Amino acid sequence: MYKTQGLKNSRIEVADALRGIAVIGIILYHAVEHFNLGSPGGVSHGLPVDGTVFNILTVLLSGKMYGIFALLFGLSFFIMRDNQEQKGKDFSLRFAWRMVLLFGFGVLNLVFYDGDILTFYALMGLLMIPAGYLGTPVLWAVTILLLIQPVEIYSLLSGWKPDLSSLGKYYMELMKAHSQGTFLQNAAADLQYGFAASALWFIGKGRITQTIGLFFLGLLVGRLRLFYDEGNHLKVWRIVLCISVLAVASGVIFGAAGHGDVNFGKLDSLLHPLFNLAILLFIVSGVVLLWYACDGFRRALTHICFFGRMSLTNYLCSSLLGAFVFYGWGLGMYKVLGTTWSLLVGIGIVVLQIVVLYQWSKKHQRGPLETLWRKLTWL
Repeated sequence: MYKTQGLKNSRIEVADALRGIAVIGIILYHAVEHFNLGSPGGVSHGLPVDGTVFNILTVLLSGKMYGIFALLFGLSFFIMRDNQEQKGKDFSLRFAWRMVLLFGFGVLNLVFYDGDILTFYALMGLLMIPAGYLGTPVLWAVTILLLIQPVEIYSLLSGWKPDLSSLGKYYMELMKAHSQGTFLQNAAADLQYGFAASALWFIGKGRITQTIGLFFLGLLVGRLRLFYDEGNHLKVWRIVLCISVLAVASGVIFGAAGHGDVNFGKLDSLLHPLFNLAILLFIVSGVVLLWYACDGFRRALTHICFFGRMSLTNYLCSSLLGAFVFYGWGLGMYKVLGTTWSLLVGIGIVVLQIVVLYQWSKKHQRGPLETLWRKLTWL
């Protein structure tokens, strides 16, 4: 059983910067996807580069930004648990209550956006409670098992496939509400079909085990203090960077025939999540190394650290703003703007939130929803 090492957990600014990068990436990719609505009837204002822009953003952002979130989610759990353990307190029940609150925020987000991730993080996050008691070698074994996609390996070996037949029906109902419905009709459809559609999509893309594995990996990163510039930690990140670069290059060569994203043919269900993991680790290791090696890079990213600390507020606000811009109950831009113009809208949403929350950060250490979540957690 793991016991605290009694070391102080100071604020990790590079983790805040990574969280800021992740939330920006999520907003941008949601924008080019028209917040899951797509463009059912085509768009009136597209550009010749739209296909290329979409392919690049898919490879760089799709699944990777949520993965970074999952890694940092596990890190946050470790810090909170370890701080309480150093005070002689058990954080388990308090964290379970925290996940109940997060689920509530997720349901609120579902009112605006059917692809909410918070509800899943809340449910799967409960597994971190028993994981926190595991010894480090055992936790490493469990983490590696989850990250190598055991369900997909079993599926390929046995021929078993999950039943995803309802996914098409759910998406049809959601697209109909998003394109033609009122705000209340959208909210009703999202609450009725959004969670189920996302769950099936998660299963089909191999995200369940990978997300839990990344939670546990973040927990291990916290235990080993890898985000601190201590000992040989930067050497570890250099090794991770080299391995991830080789994995990404191999994946690009092997899956170069894909359209819109790298595709591995019959092995795609197994190798695609691993390819996403390799890009994720490349981004994380690259940012950590540049953060500690380059003063200019660190100063530049310092300006988005506050944005990362307010990720919950940013995530929910972007769902509201994005739905208003693209859905039929709002401006209806899903039928007007192609990928490149939608990317510019996403950048506009990011800039607007940065400007507003920067003013908020002058007087408040946390975002509005983060403050509420913290107060409710410690009731």
